[in-house]
Amino acid sequence: MSSDPDENGPVFSAEQARQGEIILRTRARRIIFIAGLVGLVFLALLVWWV
Repeated sequence: MSSDPDENGPVFSAEQARQGEIILRTRARRIIFIAGLVGLVFLALLVWWV
């Protein structure tokens, strides 16, 4: 094995290697996201209750 960094693949900074982020720029996307969270809580309560 060589110690040459080019042979080990590309090197990314922490900023470039960051995972995705939630972008809720429009009102419709925010409503859908919040509705999904509320739906998950409702489903959890329904499963726990039944």
